[in-house]
Formats: sequence, structure tokens, C-alpha cells
Amino acid sequence: MRVFDTLGRRKVVLGMVHLRPLPGTPLYEEGSFPEILDVAVESARALDEGGADGCLVQTVDRVYGTGEDSDPARTTAMGLITSAIASATRPDFQVGVQLMRNALQASLAVAKVAGGSYIRAGALVGATLTAHGMVQADPLAVAEYRRKINAQQVKVIADVDSMHFKWFGEPKPTGEVARAALQVGADAVAVGHPDEATTLEMVASVRRAAPGLPVVLAGYTDHGNAARLLAAADGAFVGTCLEVGGWGGRIDVERVKAYMEIVRSLEP
Repeated sequence: MRVFDTLGRRKVVLGMVHLRPLPGTPLYEEGSFPEILDVAVESARALDEGGADGCLVQTVDRVYGTGEDSDPARTTAMGLITSAIASATRPDFQVGVQLMRNALQASLAVAKVAGGSYIRAGALVGATLTAHGMVQADPLAVAEYRRKINAQQVKVIADVDSMHFKWFGEPKPTGEVARAALQVGADAVAVGHPDEATTLEMVASVRRAAPGLPVVLAGYTDHGNAARLLAAADGAFVGTCLEVGGWGGRIDVERVKAYMEIVRSLEP
């Protein structure tokens, strides 16, 4: 069963697989790709064994362009990692792709060809100001490319109010941004804030503006707050609390099992 078949009926947990800088990027360490690949597969297997529904393979190249461009070596490396994870995990384990900051067409291509089932979009609508410059969405180009490569089955989770996306310009309610993302092809939206009450209000805003649209928490959950936050949302991207040594470390299967025990206790 695919992840979006269950969103809204059960809580979907997607663990983060954070990648060190890949080939084709300025901070790539020559010769490190085999280890990057091995660690990614090991982490995905830990998520799978621990009961998570899937993972998000995310580039952490540290310096990013703001447009759709993705170096061919970088895209190829991401494809190899995605394919290896898809082969190493159970058939219904969902593998997501995010070539940051906003290389959505390359992410769609990798997911379509290498066995992914969804992508995460840093900016599907509007624009957001980042440390690397302004990221401007181009939803028409994304929709056209998605159609061109027949990737309609590759779902899109769009950040609409999170660490990766803040609406630039005249402020808009989170729900209004989510509704705009839904209209251009988002299958779910991601929201999140370090303050728990703020996150819950983001979720409520989406519920009011776009009833039925699945809401995924964009980080900031841990074993202490997962029950409260996931009682409101449909799923979560989960990273730091599952990683040994904090952000970017290897996934610990026992931490995954403990987190999933909390999540499953919320379900009928």
C-alpha cells in the first residue's frame, strides 16, 4: 500500500536520510561516495526494521542554487542512492526524494526512474527567502514536467510553512498557502515550527482552508511531543531524534521502534 493511500487513516512516519555533500557539489569530498551510499542504505534499513513507513532521501550539500538546476553528477548520485534504498527495503516502504533547495524536476526524475514514490517540494507556490537567495516557485514548469515523464504517481509533499519555506511578501495564513499548493498539484503539505502551539495552529489553519488535504509535520517532533503533535497531523518527517549523535548521524533502529510505538498508540 502506498503512503498516500493511508494518509488520513493512519499516521505516516517518514524518517530523514540526510546525505553528506554529493559529487558535483563544491563541498564533496573526493572518494566519499561509497560511504555516503552505504550509510544511507543502512539508515533506511533501520527505519524499515523499526517500523517506519518510509524515508526521505535529502541532499545536505550545504551550498545550494536557488533554481531547478542540479549538476548531472549530483542527480546521478541521488538516483543511485534512491535505487539502492528501494532495493534494500520492503516493497511498501516509501522512498522520497528531495534535491534541495528546489530542484523539483530533477527530484521527480530520480523518483520516477529509481524507485521513489514521492518528492518533497521546498517551494511549490510563491517564493521564500533563504540563506542562499530567493527561491521562486514555478508550479507550471513542475506540472508540465511531471506530465511529460508520466510521473503522476510520484506524489508531491509541499512545504507551506516550515524551516524550508516561509511565504515571502504580504503575509498569508498557512491554510491559504496550502490551498494554493493543492490547486497546483500538491498531494499533501508540510508544516512545522519549533513552538508546539504554533505548529498545532498551522495544522488547524490547513484543516480550515483545505479540508481533506493531508498534513505532514516538517520536523520538530521527538519522543516527548510526538503523541501531542501527531494527534493533530496525518504524518511526520522525523530526523534528529532517531539519529545517533544528533542531526546527520546514523539512524538507530531502537529509537525508531520507540517512536513508532508512540505513534501506533494513537491509532484505533
